[in-house]
Formats: sequence, structure tokens, C-alpha cells
Amino acid sequence: MRNVKIRNSILVALVAALAFGAYGFTKQYGDIYLEVAKNIDLFARIYKEVAFRYVDEIEPREFIRAGVEGMLESLDPYTRFMDESRQGDVDLLTTGKYGGVGLSIGVRDRSVVVLELMSGYAAERQGIRIGDAVVSVDGVEIGPENFDQVSSYVKGEPGTFVEIGVVRGAERDTLVFELLREEVVVRNLVYADFYPPGSTNVYCKLTGFNRTAASELDEAFERLLAEGEIESVVFDVRDNPGGLLDVAVDAANKFLPQGELVVSTMGRDPGSLRRYHAERSPLLPEARVAILVNEASASASEILAAAIQDHDRGVVVGEKTFGKGLVQTITPLSYNTSLKMTTARYYTPSGRSIQKIDYSLDNEVIARYDTLLPAQYRTDNERLVYAGGGVEPDTIVSEVAPGGVVEDLLAKGLIFRFANEYYNERPDADFDRLDRDELYERFAAFLDGKKYHYVRTAERKIDEAIQELEGEAYAETRACLENAKGTLAESNRAAVDEAREEIIDEALIELAERYEGAARRIERELAVDPQFKTALAIVRDVGAYKGILGE
Repeated sequence: MRNVKIRNSILVALVAALAFGAYGFTKQYGDIYLEVAKNIDLFARIYKEVAFRYVDEIEPREFIRAGVEGMLESLDPYTRFMDESRQGDVDLLTTGKYGGVGLSIGVRDRSVVVLELMSGYAAERQGIRIGDAVVSVDGVEIGPENFDQVSSYVKGEPGTFVEIGVVRGAERDTLVFELLREEVVVRNLVYADFYPPGSTNVYCKLTGFNRTAASELDEAFERLLAEGEIESVVFDVRDNPGGLLDVAVDAANKFLPQGELVVSTMGRDPGSLRRYHAERSPLLPEARVAILVNEASASASEILAAAIQDHDRGVVVGEKTFGKGLVQTITPLSYNTSLKMTTARYYTPSGRSIQKIDYSLDNEVIARYDTLLPAQYRTDNERLVYAGGGVEPDTIVSEVAPGGVVEDLLAKGLIFRFANEYYNERPDADFDRLDRDELYERFAAFLDGKKYHYVRTAERKIDEAIQELEGEAYAETRACLENAKGTLAESNRAAVDEAREEIIDEALIELAERYEGAARRIERELAVDPQFKTALAIVRDVGAYKGILGE
């Protein structure tokens, strides 16, 4: 208890010193410093009173951090205190590296399972498989309840070892892998190649804008240019949450001429306006470009898409983007912590902000703000574009959601589990020679073994009606409804059979990654992807492409 009191005394002294220092500046800088000094003093007094006199003993560290987090939550979702446990996330964003074994995990059917293996790292080299259920890490039992901590258990200093226990397939014995942690370089560019094979179109998929993304793009485009002519590029930033602003500028520079404005930022002070231009000659100055986006494309992804759109350098295809037009700066603090704070808004080359939600409205904490109102702007070719609400694609193509039974199978993880079982039983099969009919029959047998029953919407409605029709007067009606429900239940296999081709496609996507890696999975997905097909058709049709751009 004595140490707690000492720590609190030190904290109060530091806060008081800060308050006194702030007060000393008031005459020079005005009322804001007086208000800051007064309220820091008030905060310190409340903290001291509660810490020393509350009925139960207070944990000082957690108490002060709860106050800090509550204070920051009144601003926007992106301004956050990053404690010691989050510094790995900061390092990963700024360096693109971490100490680990090269696997990613998720929860499936109440188990923590391996979802992805990074090529060339310990987890893949030593035989861990996609679908393996992780049951322990260095003796700590793993389950959905502590899933959030698994990453911190597995990551660590390169050169150290971690012991991971997994359960595989029908065999319930635990396999134990002793893996050497290495410096894992997280790749942002997960696919870059001529696709369709033999064409002059390059498809590239970027999943983030971390520090290494720019060099990955340089290496990929230089390699592909050495292999053959690139007439068009479909650049996929769907589900890309963004990253570093300067990396987004560099990505746009692959297509935009040197000197072109890519993005501008401005903070509270109008004098803080900063413009970012393409600094080099583009690698692909003539290639036709399509940027694929969806509602999960955010931040740096939107900077790239908007710059290409505003300069009419390419077409944007897909769905309206997320609408994050705020810039965060990470400030290192003491004790291995950081403050991630919104310090500016960004504006596209035409001058628009694509920020969707104005967190300043009806917020008493924010004294003065710029209200974000939708407005019209013009591209270089005088096409209309709009501020607010994200980047609107030039060609809108909605993602096709899986059908009812397929959606149910995916949600229950049954296609994922079937792929695990199939691969574990036939690890040496030739993926290219898998027979669709044989695959479907095995899947149907798999569902029978799991006693799968697809509940149609009509069945749910009947259940609701039966529950509402209580009493003897409705007995006959309830009996009729029960008979109808039974008839629907008997058609369960028919419902699955109706979705046969879609089920086979989804199973092949899962199996492609297990047999031949992530790149092959992406190719299987592209084969049934309407947004990609539309983008490809546009960049191949020169007339249609120029027509969209107003040329």
C-alpha cells in the first residue's frame, strides 16, 4: 500500500507541476491555457481524492487509464491511448515487421483454428496446416475465451522458441510443434501477376499500406514489366483498411505523372496545410487502370482511389468506400505507450473531403469545427464527383452475397471444416484433377454425418406462427402447420442440391489454398468475382474506358 501511495504522490506532483507550468503560459497564449491549467488541477484533485479515500482500494494504473480512455472516447473512434500491449501494433504499422512464426488464427465452431500460413516461415516449414485447431501455446490452454491474447503469446523476440499444440482432423491427439520465432515481414501485396494467365492485364491485391507496401509494389511491377507488356492493371483495395499516408501517395505515383497532387492535409490551424505530390516518374504511365473498392476500403485506400479518379487516370469500380477522411499522428509517450490522435483532415486533388461521419456535430467537447457538407467538385476532365460519404465508384457493381443455404454453410464453418477433412485424408491429391461430381458427393456425405439441417425462412415463420396460435381453438391449424413444416424439412437435401455449383466453387476456393497456397485461392475467387470481371471488361474495352473518363 505504501508503494501505491508513493506512486500516487509522484503522479499528483507531476500533474500539479504541469498545471503550474501551463498557468505560466496563460498571459502569453490566452484563455485556453488557463482553462487547461484549471481542469488539470480539477482532474488531479478528483483522482487524488478517489485514490486515497474511496471505500475500496483503487488500482491506480487502471483507474487513471480508465479516465484517459473515457476522455478520448468523447472525440472520435480513431483517437486512442495505446498501452504497452498495443505497441506491437504500432511497430507493425510503421515497420511492417514483427517477431513470430508466420500464421494467423480465428475462431471457427468454438475452436481457435489456423486460417492462414505465411510462406517460408516456421509454422509452414514445420508442418502446421490451415484448419489445425490451436489448443495450447507454451503450456497455456487456448480457447475462444482467451482468443484475444493468443497473438501476444505467439509473438516474441526473434530467435526465441514457442511451443504450439494443435489438434488435427478426426484424430484428437495433440501434435506439439516447437517453432523458432523469426522476424516476420508482413506482405501487403498478396498477389501481383498477369491475370487471366497469358493476358496483358495485371491483377494486384493490396491488403494494407504498411511501411513495406511501396517497395513491394515497385518490385512487383518491375518484375512484371521485365516479363512482358502491361496494357492494363486491376488494382484491388477491397477490404483494405488503409495505413500510412505517404505510402498511399507512393502507390498513386505508380500511375500518376511526376508533380501531380495526390492529397492535401490540414489541421486546426489553416497554416498547417500540406500538399503531397507524386515525386517520381510513374512506372506505368500508359496502362489503363481500374481500382476495385468496397465499403471496407478506407483511409489510404480512399486516398489512392480518389487521386486516380480526380485526375481521370483510371476508373473506380465496386461499391462506395468507407468514408474515413481523418489523419492520425502517433506520438510516443513514456513507459512504452503512445497516443494516436486525429490531427488533420485530408482532401483529394479536386478539394473534396470524403469523411462520412462528422464527429464534431452535437459534441459539446469540441468548441469549434468545420461542418462537413456534401458538395460537388470536378475532376481534371470536368466530371462531377462529390464530397462526403466515401468515394463513389465510376461503375457501381455490388458484391454478390452467397445464397441462403451457402450462406448458412459458410456461417456454420461447414465448408471450411470439410476442406480440412478432405485435405487431411488426401494431402497428395492433384488439385487440378479434382472431380466436381466426386467432390460434391463427398460433401453431401459429410453433411449427412454432421446431421446438417437447413432451416428455411418459411420454417422459421411457421415456428413463429405455431407459438402464437395457443389454445384448443387453434389445434387443427397448428397440426396443419406442423405437417407443412415436416414437408419442408424433408426437402432439406433438395435445398442443398439446388446450390450444388455454388457449394463446389466455395469448396474449391478453400481447397486451393490448402493444396497450392494463397495465390491459387485468389485465382479461384477471381474466377467467380463479378466486380473483377466488370473491371477487367472495362480496361480491355478502350472505347468504354475512355467514355467513362470523359475523354
